[in-house]
Amino acid sequence: MKTFQEYLDIVNQTIAAIPYPAAPSQLYEPISYHMALGGKRVRPVLTLMACDAMGGDPAVAINAAVGLEMFHNFTLLHDDVMDNADVRRGKTTVHRRWNDNTAILSGDTMLTIATQYIARTMSWPVMELFNKTAIEIYEGQQLDMDYERRNDVTVDEYVNMIRLKTSVLLGCALKTGALIAGSSDEDADVLYQAGVNMGLAFQLRDDVLDVWGDPVTFGKEIGGDIMNNKKTFLLINAMQMVQGDDADELRRWLNDPYASRDDKVPAVTALYERMGVRQLAEEAITRYNDSAIAAFNHLKMSDEDKAAFITLANRLAGRHF
Repeated sequence: MKTFQEYLDIVNQTIAAIPYPAAPSQLYEPISYHMALGGKRVRPVLTLMACDAMGGDPAVAINAAVGLEMFHNFTLLHDDVMDNADVRRGKTTVHRRWNDNTAILSGDTMLTIATQYIARTMSWPVMELFNKTAIEIYEGQQLDMDYERRNDVTVDEYVNMIRLKTSVLLGCALKTGALIAGSSDEDADVLYQAGVNMGLAFQLRDDVLDVWGDPVTFGKEIGGDIMNNKKTFLLINAMQMVQGDDADELRRWLNDPYASRDDKVPAVTALYERMGVRQLAEEAITRYNDSAIAAFNHLKMSDEDKAAFITLANRLAGRHF
């Protein structure tokens, strides 16, 4: 198996060579601009790694890999509109650089381009998996928006939401590679579950880093979830556990739309630390990461290939990128 960087280079070169039509420029320039922003490209790399590890030719899986990355980026264009986000990967978001209508229409086009790339696999199981995953991601996004209006969201509901919104695409990436390699349904399903657990650990690490991370390595300003009262694993647990004066203080911060970042973020962080919710998150991250590693160890592949997957799982769980 090649290294992560070698697969990443293949993915980046293929994406950079996508031949977008010249016109209408207002439709295709935003797509080219957004795709050039880069990113970790974990999903397409996972597809190539899985295909290779399960005895297939990664070159045959490159269309599926690019399709999944294009699809992922389509969701980001629309997410940025819904979240009113200004910055993506350190650059101005498409809807800010152009406008909301352009971001929506360019995103729609990216979805169709993604589907074209997936269709080139000539595999009905791969297409079925892609469509199923896409609908699950839309369901997850809707739940995320629904939960913004609720104060009784449970931890189980939150975990299911991030499973749909984030994790199933990692599972899809791994299973797609396995299907293209011709692996058994059982092995493909084991890889899928490994990807889902990797995704859960990844998203929970994101929740932790938004509070305690380094803004330089995290890539965005710390405390965004706190400022937006976002229902994260940390806030949901805190709301369920908090009592007495701490409960009054947390409620006050959640209900104050004029609170400054300099005041609110350290105050809520201190509440989290008093209640020990970071430790709960760390334990959940370890649990999901251990499940992913156990799945990889269950599969019949070389020790070298298992080590590559386990190393990547650990990197995602720790967000060491």
